[in-house]
Amino acid sequence: MSARLIYVMDPMCSWCWGFAPVLQALAEQAQARDVPLTLVVGGLRRERAAMDQAGRTRTLSYWQAVHDATGQPFNFDAGLPEGLVYDTEPACRALVAARSLEPERVWPLAQLIQQAFYVEGRDVTLPAQLVELAEAAGIPRIEFAERFDSPDSRAATEGDFSWAQNLGIAGFPTLLAERHGQLALLTNGYQSLEQLAPLLARWLERNAHA
Repeated sequence: MSARLIYVMDPMCSWCWGFAPVLQALAEQAQARDVPLTLVVGGLRRERAAMDQAGRTRTLSYWQAVHDATGQPFNFDAGLPEGLVYDTEPACRALVAARSLEPERVWPLAQLIQQAFYVEGRDVTLPAQLVELAEAAGIPRIEFAERFDSPDSRAATEGDFSWAQNLGIAGFPTLLAERHGQLALLTNGYQSLEQLAPLLARWLERNAHA
């Protein structure tokens, strides 16, 4: 693969939800030049205890900031379901499992997970929810469930986390452009389509002549 976009994200990262329409447009811009999109999961949070009220209040304030900046919808009333253990590893692993089965369905699944969490108030840390969303994305239910639970998917998910950490990526969303193994940073953090589309266009033009 001579060129590709690499999107480092976490489906339970609110700024990644805010960035989703921008990423969709950028992916289409790149695909028009035969440059595919690869998702790498970053691993935002690893928690083992249910979120308390202080945590809910703090997180909802982040959601409000993302909504104000991007216009993306949030369910402020029913979001963050009661008893939520804010561990993003299962949702990340769902994308890794999908990537190994049907790579073209990874981004659609990411969007469904984001929609379910931020708008529908569903607990997307639960395997049953993730299997249902994968099926909605067009991935066979039994194949996905088996791959999601497999040691290989767990190891590959940790591999994604380590890859991002080794590059020094500490925040999401991060969008990279790779050509012949050389990485260029398009953004670390949210930026608008108006800011990023010209940057990507210049990179794509250089790629066409590389």
